[in-house]
Amino acid sequence: MANPFKALGDLNQLRKQAKQMQDELAAEEIRIEEGDILVVISGDQKIKQLSVQGISSPEVIDILNRAIKKSQELAAKKLQAMTGGLGGMLGGGQG
Repeated sequence: MANPFKALGDLNQLRKQAKQMQDELAAEEIRIEEGDILVVISGDQKIKQLSVQGISSPEVIDILNRAIKKSQELAAKKLQAMTGGLGGMLGGGQG
């Protein structure tokens, strides 16, 4: 008979690994510069910097980040429907 507590331990380990990966991604930055346009985005898909012809707008960055978050929430909802909610047990919440 399988030990149910071992399964919980395995799940806890997966949750810790997922959190560590999220933290590592948040610390990464990707910088793309072409012509007059500069975009810096973190590995967890948050825009850190955006400028066009040297002009930056915090309001535009905020709106883009909100749009990205909504698309991530939609994707998470679809994935949760496919996996029967397993993703939430792995700490897959968006923050």
